[in-house]
Amino acid sequence: MIVVDSSVVAYLYLPGDYTEAAEALLGHDADWAAPLLWRSEFRNILAGYMRRRTLTLEMACDLQREAESLLAGAEHEVDSRQVLELVRDSDCSVYDCEFVALAMTLGVKLVTMDAKLLKTFPKHAVPLIAG
Repeated sequence: MIVVDSSVVAYLYLPGDYTEAAEALLGHDADWAAPLLWRSEFRNILAGYMRRRTLTLEMACDLQREAESLLAGAEHEVDSRQVLELVRDSDCSVYDCEFVALAMTLGVKLVTMDAKLLKTFPKHAVPLIAG
């Protein structure tokens, strides 16, 4: 099991530079987990594509549904105190700290390409690809 941030989910469903890496990760470890927050963040990513007219509403809804299916049963609430402690001890956003908190709680790694998370939490966050 691994925790993935919303960007990794987006890389899987929206073709780009990291799509192959996200597909390889899924092939290597298909047991992905995320805090409930991932849904809103993924919807926000899809909204950007819709506003740029890269995706239609129906395409975005289909991608959201597919991603929700992938993470069904693997979405978790996180402990607010733990998240706020991580925020206190770092310069990372509350949103990012939710992913770190979940990885810590589950005792697994967070896969991300967020440079700040990788630098701040090297014991808990690993890059999707080595860079």
